[in-house]
Amino acid sequence: MKKFSLLLICSLLLFTACKKDHVDATSTKTLQSSINDMASSLSTIKQIKFNEALYILKTFGVEAEGDVNELKALGQLINGKKVPEILTMADEVAQKNGIEWASTAPPSLGEMNIFGDEKAKESDPNDVKANSLSITTTPSADDGNGATAIQIIPRLVDNAGNPVSFTGAGLETTLEVFSNGVKLSTAKNLMIDNNFKGFNLRFSSLLASKVVDNKIDITVSVKTTAKTFKMSKIGLEVNPSALKVPAPPKIDSVTASQEPSAVVDPNNPTGVSTPPTTTEPAVTAPATPKQPAADPKNTVSKFLNNVSSQNLKAAFEASNNPNWGSYESFSNPTSGFGSVKNVSVKNITANAANANSSSVNATYDVTDKNGKVTSLKVTFGLKNVNGDWKISSYKINP
Repeated sequence: MKKFSLLLICSLLLFTACKKDHVDATSTKTLQSSINDMASSLSTIKQIKFNEALYILKTFGVEAEGDVNELKALGQLINGKKVPEILTMADEVAQKNGIEWASTAPPSLGEMNIFGDEKAKESDPNDVKANSLSITTTPSADDGNGATAIQIIPRLVDNAGNPVSFTGAGLETTLEVFSNGVKLSTAKNLMIDNNFKGFNLRFSSLLASKVVDNKIDITVSVKTTAKTFKMSKIGLEVNPSALKVPAPPKIDSVTASQEPSAVVDPNNPTGVSTPPTTTEPAVTAPATPKQPAADPKNTVSKFLNNVSSQNLKAAFEASNNPNWGSYESFSNPTSGFGSVKNVSVKNITANAANANSSSVNATYDVTDKNGKVTSLKVTFGLKNVNGDWKISSYKINP
């Protein structure tokens, strides 16, 4: 009997020792198992808050489409984390997204289960009985030049169109914004009751070049336990002056004159020195760089033509400028040359040149994808790279 009791105690100790106190996201199975282990060591109230925290992180803390991908992204986010760390992360995400939730507050989101069990419980606050969804939209934040935002408020309604009454829910509510069929943005929040404040859509969050005819379409969905309600509004007017306009392409502060070899000696314009006459034995001179065959002005002209036609790959290949970074940075549609619609060249002149470097001035008009025209005077610095001129610096002059 004593031996049996000893074995039972050892088994219980072994079982307890095997329980995980941190998230193991090696697989979906280990993720669920480790979360269950962590929850089992908590009191009932803390278990509910822990599940709420996981739901907050899965819904608002990761960028992924679909429950399976959201779960994988959540696992990567919280892998190795313990309960207190997860609660702190959820607090930060809730605060960032304006969600009325805190890990220290009483349970408020009903029965949350991130692993997809959505069967209604006997007392499930998320099993809201409604017939449909209604949306009201109101222009807001007028700065004197028109509204700069729009307030979007969804309400769950009954058969008569009257708002239904409920509290203590945690209904996942999603706003999607489109223009001409292209999705521009997505936002999420939690509808705790039918006094939900809704979404404040700032026009400055929408890229002007993506908004067609200054109109947007919106779709709001509210997910209850039994059903997801959806409602759309088409052709909402936006204030074009409040839309986001891309910043001009980032330029570097390096001028062609900062390249030591770009300055030409007036007494020696070719840059090639003549060795003095001497009776000393001749010394073999080091190999000179391969002379570029093309005119540096041609390189600048082709660069501007490629930017104008949005052949940005060819434009990038004509450069060797570390300040422009990677091709992705160079071609960025908001902060790089990807924002350019057209370039109209007025004048290109050579400023200085030798075998290794050159300086070219260009005057041209840039039209961005919003139709804004900017006149520029630019100094291009170029350097000889294996016989080809490459743009190595770019400076906009006053």
